[in-house]
Amino acid sequence: MRVVRMAFDVVVPVVVALFGAVLVLGTSQQVAAVAVPAALAALVSGAALWWRRSRPVPVTAVALVCGLAVQLVAPMTVFPFPALFAVGSLAAARPPRLSLPALVLLLGLISLNFRTTTAEDTQFVLAVAVVVWALGEAVRNRRVAVAQAAERAVAEEQARIARELHDVIAHGVSVIVVQAAAADDVFDHRPDRARESLRSIEATGRATLDELRKLLAGPDGRPGLDRLADLVEPLRAAGLRVDVRCDLRARRERAPLPAGVDQSAYRIVQEALTNTLRHARASRAEVLVRDDGGVLELEIRDDGRGSATDGRTTNGPATDDSDRVTGGRGGPVDHRGRGITGMRERAALLGGTVDAGPLPDGGFRVRARLPLAVTA
Repeated sequence: MRVVRMAFDVVVPVVVALFGAVLVLGTSQQVAAVAVPAALAALVSGAALWWRRSRPVPVTAVALVCGLAVQLVAPMTVFPFPALFAVGSLAAARPPRLSLPALVLLLGLISLNFRTTTAEDTQFVLAVAVVVWALGEAVRNRRVAVAQAAERAVAEEQARIARELHDVIAHGVSVIVVQAAAADDVFDHRPDRARESLRSIEATGRATLDELRKLLAGPDGRPGLDRLADLVEPLRAAGLRVDVRCDLRARRERAPLPAGVDQSAYRIVQEALTNTLRHARASRAEVLVRDDGGVLELEIRDDGRGSATDGRTTNGPATDDSDRVTGGRGGPVDHRGRGITGMRERAALLGGTVDAGPLPDGGFRVRARLPLAVTA
């Protein structure tokens, strides 16, 4: 499926560009000095479709301007194919406040056909443009729905962990405090009773750690890294190209991943990809999973960019570049969200770390390191 999509992304710009140029030269009745620039405009608008997913707004502008030049020189072209593709991609990637004005401009461009072709043909092309926009908007709505569902799943999982952690830790700490107070009361005149209290504190601490491990492991059937394919498939359907490389075969042959590490790693990848889909305006993401000398390393990269509503940064004070996202012309902007914080909390429960921030050449990276051997 991914190969077909990549081939389609290559074929569309090439075919549309060449077809437009040949059509202009074949139907234009203007002199070469006018027809050749119009053919070049057709080539440019078709070639620009290569960036229609990553930069839909400028691509749409180029397609509309070049389409006007082609229409004035070779009105018999009728269909502004580059502009149709561009507006459809814009509707799939951006909200109606951006795509609807582009649709209106496209309809205005097509309306020029009323001067040179039949009303029926022009009305048909107008209808096609509206259908193309509607299909793009439907794709965008599906992507939003998938992102919202993923966010709800993450929020529910965080709430479950928070509730269970509260119960486990509150009980364990309460018992330890009581036993410590009892040991202090009898420490001088009943050292044997004090030792019993200390042993009870040790047993309670170990039992609490054991419960925490079971909590992180979760009941049987909770997702792990073996279900990454199931995780990324709906994201791909929503328009995000996700490449996954999982280099754990040698590790799995020695011993299975600890259940808590496996589940937490899955959730970290899920949260990072959800942020990518929801906030980054990215077209591609990469997931790398590997065993780095007894530490499970996760790296999730995307080619998106930060925004004023980016939720992919820590909610604490920005102390370094990893907590700042470039906000376009406004320069670095400090944003605060729960996404990275939640991942860091989950990793910290296992003694691991999560680092996140923008990449020098654009895009965003989340890197997590989770120890594979958890000790008491």
